[in-house]
Amino acid sequence: MNDTPGWTSPGSAPSDGQDGSGVPRPAAPADENGSAPQWSKDQPPGGQWSPPTQQAPPPAGGPGWGPPPPNVQWGKPPAAKPGVIPLRPLGMGEILDGAVKTLRTYWRTVLTITVVVALFSQTVSVLAQRYLVPRAPATNPDASPAEMLEESIEAAQVSLIGMGPSLLVTLMASVASAALLTVVISRAVLGRPVTLGSAWQEARPRLLQLIGLTLLLAVLGAGIVTVALLPGFLIGGGAGAFLAFLGGLGGLVAVVWLMVRFSLASPALMLERQGVFPSLKRSAKLVQGSWWRIFGITVLTQLLIFVFAMIIAIPFTIIGIAVDGDGFSGLLSGSSTTFGWPFLIVTGIGGVITSAVTYPISAGVTVLLYVDQRIRREALDIELARSAGLPGYGPAPGTQTVGG
Repeated sequence: MNDTPGWTSPGSAPSDGQDGSGVPRPAAPADENGSAPQWSKDQPPGGQWSPPTQQAPPPAGGPGWGPPPPNVQWGKPPAAKPGVIPLRPLGMGEILDGAVKTLRTYWRTVLTITVVVALFSQTVSVLAQRYLVPRAPATNPDASPAEMLEESIEAAQVSLIGMGPSLLVTLMASVASAALLTVVISRAVLGRPVTLGSAWQEARPRLLQLIGLTLLLAVLGAGIVTVALLPGFLIGGGAGAFLAFLGGLGGLVAVVWLMVRFSLASPALMLERQGVFPSLKRSAKLVQGSWWRIFGITVLTQLLIFVFAMIIAIPFTIIGIAVDGDGFSGLLSGSSTTFGWPFLIVTGIGGVITSAVTYPISAGVTVLLYVDQRIRREALDIELARSAGLPGYGPAPGTQTVGG
């Protein structure tokens, strides 16, 4: 026999119904006088136990749990952010914000690059407009639609021939700017400072390959559009014009698809130190499955850049027309006129301001799209955190860019 009191867990099923009469009770121990104590008859029935109700929290300053410690975030810890972006998959707003933060944080280096490049390209453009672009041929108001189309094509050809050197110089200047800004943005992701000299030293070995890549994409796009338009031009007439329209539309769609597919080739070439064709394959691999997302972000970025450019260009154009007396009088009379030096200089200043701001935004979005795709596909955020020297990610490698 065991004289110690027994225990029945609350909620065990009673043996004789639900009245609690069959529930075993603790053994009655004897008191000091040897008599057993009398248990009360009012015992709770077995099998009907319920958990205690939740009590209200104690008042402030009273006993119980105190307030949580400061700067504590429950749940998943925030992503590391050594530089201008958090090291995790990025949203569209974060990509645009990262490009703007790069411009704001490294404004000395960024503006030095973009202002020098913009001054050079705008100077060449002004000289080309003044001395190389021939006067457009006179139009015949009584010409037939076919003759008017021929006159428009001839005028476009004349303008392209005259602006060819300017467009080529502008393209090369934008390539050089993109190369330098790619290095700056790759350092900004890691939160590391960069000077113009170090950016040039790192970008210079890849500059010729980047120029080749840019020219290859330009020739590829022009070739696709030319092949698409050629059947309609060869047929001629109304049917040829309709066929040329359909071909041009299809060619434009193909060019847009290819340009988005190869849009990450430039940062891949600069940061991974690959050749032209491996960079194209690399871009196609990174864009695969995310074409529409990259297309949408690129279109939105270019739309914002266009709106900003118009905000700057329109006032400078109005001022240029106002200070150029001959051009303003010719504009009012409706006659064809060639603007003089005042107009070209004023609009050139507006172009420098526009390019100095839009170049880093465009390059920043492209590089950050590349970083975002590698984070999503290859867990690049771990390598970036290690490169930034953040604790808990292992020793930092010797590389200073996001490539590799």
